[in-house]
Amino acid sequence: MVKKPEITEIADLQFFGQISASISHEIKNVLAIINENAGLLEDLTLMAGRGKPIDPARLTRMAATLKRQIGRADTIIKNMNRFAHSVNQTMTTVDLNETLEMIIALTARFAAMKNVQVDLQLPRDPPKIQTAPYQLMNLLWLCLDFAMDASGELKQIEVVAEETNDDIRIQLKRLTGLSEIVSNKFPSAYENRLLEILDAELRIEIEAEMMVLRFPRSLD
Repeated sequence: MVKKPEITEIADLQFFGQISASISHEIKNVLAIINENAGLLEDLTLMAGRGKPIDPARLTRMAATLKRQIGRADTIIKNMNRFAHSVNQTMTTVDLNETLEMIIALTARFAAMKNVQVDLQLPRDPPKIQTAPYQLMNLLWLCLDFAMDASGELKQIEVVAEETNDDIRIQLKRLTGLSEIVSNKFPSAYENRLLEILDAELRIEIEAEMMVLRFPRSLD
């Protein structure tokens, strides 16, 4: 008999699939812009062959566009590479600033689809945390996704990371619609499982319109 996958295994794969699909969509957008400019260059070359002069300023603008898109693609692929490798790291020390920047970059398309602006505030000295990076990013995304739905009419989330003497905290603020959607569905059994794995705590503060994630500095 074939063993059925556990719910947690399915949820883990769903997260990987969501991020991978978003990455491939962003890469396709970059390629579409590059392809469009390649077609314009081809048209200009044909026109030049017929004796029509090429505007140097137009070529300069096209070259700048291509450079921007190549840089954009390079950043996307670097994030994809780091994300993919996180699956193999069951326990390691990570830079929390870099992790937050990466997960927000990887999920920017989902925020744009919901018309939500995500503002990130990071400490000057990046907190280091010993953790399971894939599970950490998964939990961050699930909380961020919930926060987007709780952003209300403001459609703006403030993500604030801070380090205290005892722990590391991530606050998701400006959740003006939190009281309208809070229920016993979040955190679900899967979010609670991730919190358990990461030895983390989640507080939902309705009156303050915020969520707070608390992490230990290291997992023993």
